[in-house]
Amino acid sequence: MHLKQVDLDMYLPVRNLICVIWPVITSHRNLVCCKEKKERERKSPPCFIWLHLSVCRPVLRIWTVVLLLGTCLLYCARVAMPICAVSMAERFSWSKRETGMVLGSFFWGYCFTQVLGGYVSDRVGGEKVMLLSAAAWGAMTAFTPILAHFCSQPIVSMTVSRFLMGLLQGVHYPSLASLCSQKVVESERGFLMSTVGSGSYLGTLVIGGIGSLMLDLYGWESVFYISGLLSVLWAYSMWKYLLKGEGPIITLESLGSAGTQSKLSKRNWLRLFRQPAVCAVIITHLCNASTFFTLLSWLPTFFKDTFPDAKGWVFNVIPWFVAIPSSLFSGYLSDHLISQGFDTASVRKLMQFFSMGVSSVFTLFLCGTTTFPTAVAFVSAIMGLTTFNHCGVSVNVQDLAPSCAGALFGVMNTCGAFTGVIMVYFSGYLIEATGSWASVFGLITVLNLLGLGTFLCFAEARRVDIDLAKGRYHNIHI
Repeated sequence: MHLKQVDLDMYLPVRNLICVIWPVITSHRNLVCCKEKKERERKSPPCFIWLHLSVCRPVLRIWTVVLLLGTCLLYCARVAMPICAVSMAERFSWSKRETGMVLGSFFWGYCFTQVLGGYVSDRVGGEKVMLLSAAAWGAMTAFTPILAHFCSQPIVSMTVSRFLMGLLQGVHYPSLASLCSQKVVESERGFLMSTVGSGSYLGTLVIGGIGSLMLDLYGWESVFYISGLLSVLWAYSMWKYLLKGEGPIITLESLGSAGTQSKLSKRNWLRLFRQPAVCAVIITHLCNASTFFTLLSWLPTFFKDTFPDAKGWVFNVIPWFVAIPSSLFSGYLSDHLISQGFDTASVRKLMQFFSMGVSSVFTLFLCGTTTFPTAVAFVSAIMGLTTFNHCGVSVNVQDLAPSCAGALFGVMNTCGAFTGVIMVYFSGYLIEATGSWASVFGLITVLNLLGLGTFLCFAEARRVDIDLAKGRYHNIHI
């Protein structure tokens, strides 16, 4: 029966009733393919579409801003130690080797909780894991100066502290992937992930600017106090106003509950890893993380060696200013193309092509760079294009396996972190052996093309976390 266009304000009781009933009905339906979903929405009454958007999108915007701030504070706390490392080394008489041990201990801890964080998030909710971990690493950051001053062996306390920081922060991105895959529809995941991902660049800029100023004016302790307390405040605000004060309690019963998601993780993990599309996202993310960690670690040294008279703040700040709007644009472009009817897998591949393919061209350009402004422009282009990864392989894992996206992303990030550390060390060996930066940039290009080729050949966007014996999808809330 055709419904006439009416003034919705005249039927507020009916609209409110539909707002309650409609999510309940749709949450118990099996997922269908994208074409069938779009056809159903096209045939639905205009009032249904309007009501659905008015309920979901304001909440999505609030969560996007909150998660953006959380990721920003995550990097503020993470980068606090590198910024204060020189002052702390002078205060406690650390050698270069001891300073490196303190800084490197974070990444070893970061590797070990990726899979566990995603595993728990898929069962109890990514928001709970993120909240508890943020309160813990925020408190750890705030107590860092106290541990350093009151411990008889500061080098030991700081190494253990950074290792624990890595353990606690390692669950952030897997829990974010789990939360997004279970709560956000496919056509809006790109913008959310790219926006939240830009928080890492924003946090690096904030702590690099304001943190350096606080370091000069009030001492290195103030950097840890402020970043830690703000992180705890963010966690409290999220618990109080978004979770409505519901206790983020994770019990053994909730972890052991045999829901549809846990059934998948127990019975079908081996089958999942046999899927070419799953192997493709793991290999692509491994290559992407390795090249990004290498650039992040060695670019400052490249500028110092090649352009010794250049000002450090220029090449340490400008690329991150470019990365933020680039990340937001990639998210908007990705969601816009999907909403216009383009194939989801093709859009993911296009975003990854910009991230690893086009950026490799500018990486090769660095080999023959002779002027400082040109080098900064090329590096800024590389960093800006790399952010398209947030709408490529990073979100593709949620397309493939939304019921276990957190744990699967944890596997990807663990592999990427380990290979990233190895790649950074190997790049240093190449620089010493060849005396040329072209060898490092060439290796980065080869890895990028390897990952890109794998993704273009095997990537898909259909769900693979299904029970083939029964031929049905696992339930998921969107």
